[in-house]
Amino acid sequence: MRRAFRAAPAIAAAMLLLATPARAYDDPVTKQAFEMPSYTTVGGKTIKKVRVGWEAYGKLSPNKDNVILITHFFSGDSHAAGKYKPGDAAPGYWNSIIGPGKPLDTNKYYVISSDTLVNLSAKNPGVVTTGPASINPDTGKPYGMDFPIVTIRDFVNVQKALLESLGITRLEAVMGASMGALQAIEWATAYPGMVKRVIPVIGAGEIDGWTAGWLDIWASPIRLDPNWNNGAYYGKAEPEAGLALALKIVTLHAQNPARINKAFGKKWAKEGADPLASFDNLYAVSASLNGAAAARAKVADANHFLYLARANELFGAGHGGSLEDGLKKIKAPMLLLPAKGDLLLFPAMSARVRDIVKANGGQVEYLELVGDFGHLDGVIGIAQASDAIRAFLAK
Repeated sequence: MRRAFRAAPAIAAAMLLLATPARAYDDPVTKQAFEMPSYTTVGGKTIKKVRVGWEAYGKLSPNKDNVILITHFFSGDSHAAGKYKPGDAAPGYWNSIIGPGKPLDTNKYYVISSDTLVNLSAKNPGVVTTGPASINPDTGKPYGMDFPIVTIRDFVNVQKALLESLGITRLEAVMGASMGALQAIEWATAYPGMVKRVIPVIGAGEIDGWTAGWLDIWASPIRLDPNWNNGAYYGKAEPEAGLALALKIVTLHAQNPARINKAFGKKWAKEGADPLASFDNLYAVSASLNGAAAARAKVADANHFLYLARANELFGAGHGGSLEDGLKKIKAPMLLLPAKGDLLLFPAMSARVRDIVKANGGQVEYLELVGDFGHLDGVIGIAQASDAIRAFLAK
C-alpha cells in the first residue's frame, strides 16, 4: 500500500506563488489608489474611471530620482514587500530583496509597485483594479466581455500615468517577474528615456506561438464552463469550476517535475484511498493542486483571467514588428534573470533577448537562477541573485 500524503503548508503556498520569504520589511505598508478620468487603450478604446492600486517602500527623494518600479506576475498584485498588518500570514512576494540593506535598499530607493488593469484578484479587497468585473459608467452594470482588450503596453501606460501623477519622470530601474518581466521590457522599449536600468526576471522578449498555445489552454476551461455564459455571469452562478481548473493548470505549469516528484511522488491523498479502487480517490499531487486552485479562485475573476491571458498572448517587444526591431529601442543596461528549470518561459527566451541586445551593441548581463521550483524560482528563489542585483544597481 502506498503511504498517504499530508500536504505541507509551505508546498501549498509555493504552488500559489505566495511563498513566505525569510526576512520582513518592518515599516507598515499602505495600499493606495490611483484614478484616471479616462484612458485610451492601444486598441483605441476608451475606458472611463480607471483605478489601480499601488504601494511603496522607502522614501521618495526631494528630486524624485530614486525610484525603482516593480511590475508583478500573472497571478500577483502590487504587494511586493512588507505587511499591511503585523498579524498578516506572509509579507509581499519579494520581501527577501526589498527593504533596508537588501538589494532594493529602501534606505536608498523608493520602491513602488502597482496593480495592473484586469488584475486577476478582482475579489481581493486588497487589490484595486479596473476590468471586466468593474461597473461600466455608461450602463451601470459590470462590463463583462464589453471591456476593451488590453495589452502589456496598456499596463505600462497606466503605470506611467501613476508615476507622473507623483511627479516622477525618471526610474532608476524597472524590475519584474514573469508577466512583470514582460512589463519591464515594455517599459524599456516604449519609454527608453525614462528607464535607467531594467531587470527582467523569468521573462521573454515576446510570447511565441508555443507559449500562446499554452495560454489558450490555460483559458479554455473557463470558456467551456456553461456558467461562463460568454462572460455575462455577474449576479448569477459564476464559472467557478472552470476558473479553478484554469488555475490548477497554471499552478502545475509554473512548477518543475523535480520539485513535484520530490514533494509528492505517487503518494495517495488519503490513507487507504487507493486510486485503483475509485476515481474519487486521488493522488496527493492532484489533491494539493485542487486545494491550491480552489483557494486562489475565491479571490479571482474568470473574465479577468481571460483578459490577462490575452494581454500576454499579444506581447512582443517589437509591438507589432520584429523582436529585433523592438529590442533596438532599449537604451538601458539589462540584467536578465531566467530560471534554469523554467518550463513556462524557458531560459532560451531570455538568452535570445541577451543575444539580440548584445548584437545591437547594448549592455546586458545574464544569470540563471537555480533551484527545483521551475518558473517559481524567479519568485521564491530571487534572493540568490542578491549580489548580482546589488552590483547591477550600483553601476
